Amino acid sequence: MSNVEKGLSEKEAIKRLEKYGYNELEEKKTSSLKILFRQFTNFIVWVLIGAAVISLFIDEIINFFVIVAITCFIIFLGFIQEYKAEKAIHALKEIIMPETTAIRDGRIRKIPTREVVPEDILILEVGDKIPADAKVLEGSLKVDESALTGESKAVKKSEGELIFAGTTIVYGKCKALVTATGMRTKIGEIAGIIQEVEKKTPLQIKIEQLAKKLAVVAFIACTTVFAIGTLKGAPVTEILVVALALAVASVPEGLPLTLTLTLSLGMHRMARHKAIVRKMLGVEALGSVTVICTDKTGTITKNEMTVEKIFVNDKIFNVTGIGYELNGEFLFNGKKIDINDEEDLILLLKAAVLCNNASIGKEVIGDPTEIALAVAAAKADLWKDNLEKEYRRVKEIIFTPERKMMTTLHEKNSERIAFIKGAPEVVLQRCRYVQKNGKILKLEKEEMERILDVNKNLSNSALRVLGIAYKTASEDIEEDLIFLGLAGMIDPPREEVKDAIAACRNAGIKVAMITGDNPQTARAVAEKVNLTVNKFENDKLNDKLRRIVKDEIITGSELDELNDEELESVVEDIVIYARTMPEQKLKIVRALKNKGHVVAMTGDGVNDAPALKKADVGIAMGVKGTDVAKETSDMILQDDNFATIVEAVRQGRTIYDNIEKFTCYLISRNFTEVILILLGIVLLGFEFLPLLALQILFINTFDEIMPSIGLGLDSPGKGIMTRQPRKLGEKILKKRNLVLIVCVAVFMATASFFVFLSNATINIEKARTLTFATIISMILFVPFSFRSLDESIIKAGILTNRLLIVGVTCTFLLTLSVMYIPFLQKIFELATLSLKDWIIPLSVALITLFFVEFTKFMTKTMD
Repeated sequence: MSNVEKGLSEKEAIKRLEKYGYNELEEKKTSSLKILFRQFTNFIVWVLIGAAVISLFIDEIINFFVIVAITCFIIFLGFIQEYKAEKAIHALKEIIMPETTAIRDGRIRKIPTREVVPEDILILEVGDKIPADAKVLEGSLKVDESALTGESKAVKKSEGELIFAGTTIVYGKCKALVTATGMRTKIGEIAGIIQEVEKKTPLQIKIEQLAKKLAVVAFIACTTVFAIGTLKGAPVTEILVVALALAVASVPEGLPLTLTLTLSLGMHRMARHKAIVRKMLGVEALGSVTVICTDKTGTITKNEMTVEKIFVNDKIFNVTGIGYELNGEFLFNGKKIDINDEEDLILLLKAAVLCNNASIGKEVIGDPTEIALAVAAAKADLWKDNLEKEYRRVKEIIFTPERKMMTTLHEKNSERIAFIKGAPEVVLQRCRYVQKNGKILKLEKEEMERILDVNKNLSNSALRVLGIAYKTASEDIEEDLIFLGLAGMIDPPREEVKDAIAACRNAGIKVAMITGDNPQTARAVAEKVNLTVNKFENDKLNDKLRRIVKDEIITGSELDELNDEELESVVEDIVIYARTMPEQKLKIVRALKNKGHVVAMTGDGVNDAPALKKADVGIAMGVKGTDVAKETSDMILQDDNFATIVEAVRQGRTIYDNIEKFTCYLISRNFTEVILILLGIVLLGFEFLPLLALQILFINTFDEIMPSIGLGLDSPGKGIMTRQPRKLGEKILKKRNLVLIVCVAVFMATASFFVFLSNATINIEKARTLTFATIISMILFVPFSFRSLDESIIKAGILTNRLLIVGVTCTFLLTLSVMYIPFLQKIFELATLSLKDWIIPLSVALITLFFVEFTKFMTKTMD
């Protein structure tokens, strides 16, 4: 049995881990066989199987075996990529492995949740997802057990009662003894209900629908050709050969594969930038974000609070030292003081460290504000562990956003003392006395106003200010308090945030700061990162709005005065929401969405979950975020950094741009082949096909996939963060892209047809080979033009996408092997070309490049 104060030893914990196993549920992993069968849900595969059946029916045995081989290759390639994607998603889940606070070897530590073992002593508080079944040893709390029971009402738990894995603490805190872990927990018995299924995103569905539409086009084309051929009296065999060629030409074999690869590797790129995407839907929405609503603390700032000033006994003391370093001095008027000469200051520091749940031993654990107070006390050689032996804690009234204060009751000898800290205005309202020079004096109204003025001045200096008080009593411990003083601390902005906000401004993305701090502190921090707050100017505002909204900053209480319609009328202009409650975030998100915005919302607490879920992109904090917030979110920031959000938006835009590029490229290639075949049928008849089915299939499978993957994994374009956000739900094949695809396809098909026509009557096999070489040569140049659908090939860069260069080079070498290795020549019915013969294909391909560039320029302003 573990000791309640010391917990398990590390040695005992390891033994128990070996005995009971990891604290995790048996995950229903997707088997390799299931991934393989999933490849047959690809509509394109069935089109190719149909083509193979036609080949067998018309006695084209070589065609049959080659199409079967290529179909197997596509299935194999799809299987490999999906298998890797499954592994990648599992790896991302490992990165965001949750942690639990436990007592090991007498120290409070953060341990991986999966390493919790029976008889571990856990320390749990609001927002924690309970990691294992356990018995409450100390404390009182309320637990949301809806994951187990389906009941939404929180259940009160007290000492001796059981709490269960998978449920969430919504109020209070406790110390608990683990009774069961992993599959032995209550939720382990019904583990199947929490298996999360990754649904297909709208973009994936659109791509699949597009592939099906193209297959329908192929079917219509084949049916039309079959009807024309029958009317003309063409042999059935010839008609089926043409139909086979058309079917193969219409299908973009590389489209689903390239999409899967682009999304999965895109998520990995984001992970390298500290943004873990939990749902692929988040990747798509990121590219459309128009407003980022961000927390201030820890996201815009460093979340390393440091006490800089202390107001006590009508004096303001400066405290040196930065962050959580324990070295520092206390200064008055720039001179170092002897802390022992300042009785009231010592009492304030004692109150600050005792009304505190932070730990600053070998491992810093706790709320940043409380850590800052504990560090300040440590600089005066006042250590929490030592003080708690002298002042034994007997009760705690926890801080909540509604109360805005925290109280602890301690026992020293036979005397009971309550220490209180909280928002200065809240604490002062409960104070009747003030302590100065060791004496307790009545707190007069003038004195209170003077303290509030000091508080305002400190707040205007971007300091977060806490009021600290105490009372010697055991009843009504939060009334008639004795005011001690103010502690002003700063959380400096992250250095990279200023540039990130500027990047948002250039990208047409509005940034709104949401904080629980007062307006003065929020404004000061905003100014440091160039988040400008201007005077509100809107002649259309009614009298009520003019009274409330004087500038682009609004408080939570003012927000409550506005109805939905009134908020919507000003929400696009508000820059800072100060003194807000987490629940008010939902109201802000709704108002912005009703105005047509795509909203990214950050959050870390239990109460943030509804807003995270409602937002188009819910972003949870990886460092300070609760389990509930993380599970509700679309994305988790590993470093809680605002700049990471902006980088994620950049990557999201890049992924969508790349999907748009390779989709346009692939479809233009497929349309080229379809138009080419139709030109041959209409103008030359069924016996003069410019390309055979196998030649088309080779181009589609091998020569198009590698360049399209190069486009799918392209790096961000130069101007990607200087344009307005894309509209959510915008079609990939919008009007401009369709015109571009059709124009390019018609030109490439016509040019290839004339190459075929110039040699068809002399040598049909050589004519097809020249046509084949022309289309392959286009692959050498055209993909580079598709690197940007807006910028010229020169601006986009020719040599900056190494993967595309490698893909194009490999494609060309592979094609040469098919054209010059004798047995492959025979299979694909190709002739040998001389160096002189290559002049025409290469020249036509170069002219095509200029045409694509011209078409891009002419259609640039269409949408």
